[in-house]
Amino acid sequence: MVCPQCGSQVPDGSGFCPSCGASVSSGQAQQAGPFGGQQPNYGQQPNYGQPPVPYGSAPQTPIKADRSLATYILLSIVTCGIYGLYFLYRLAKDVNVMCEGDGESTPGLAALILLTYITCGFYSYYWYYKLGDRLQANAPRYGLAFKESGTTVLMWDIVGYLTCAIGTFVAMNIIIKNTNALATAYNSRLYTR
Repeated sequence: MVCPQCGSQVPDGSGFCPSCGASVSSGQAQQAGPFGGQQPNYGQQPNYGQPPVPYGSAPQTPIKADRSLATYILLSIVTCGIYGLYFLYRLAKDVNVMCEGDGESTPGLAALILLTYITCGFYSYYWYYKLGDRLQANAPRYGLAFKESGTTVLMWDIVGYLTCAIGTFVAMNIIIKNTNALATAYNSRLYTR
């Protein structure tokens, strides 16, 4: 198969192009022809394997790739938890941008707070679990591989509940580390041309 975005060869059965990260379904991909599944590039700048950025779809600024657990904890304490809420809001928003097209959506802060309240706290575990799984599932789009899945995050959260929140910080560190790695790869694809 050939990627309809960049024209690179895509292994059969792949959901994403290994070169540009575009979502590829068997109906979209084309068999290689004389131009590798693309129209000839007469008089245009070559793409060099970078995904095209449609007008108005790329964020105006790069996604934050230097989040830190220490900053998260310190600013959450100083602001009585307000920064922690803002952090989760931006995290969900950035993950939705980086993982766009994967068929999933990470609910925002309002849904997280409301559903956590309604379920007596259980929804927050599910939210972190789904976030960890989504980061791991989208890592191959950017040439990355994360060992930690949503199950790892969930287990550390449960251990955190039993160990005075220490495991919760480990789970948050996993989320931050994987989000930073994905953001770095995402930014390099969009902004280094």
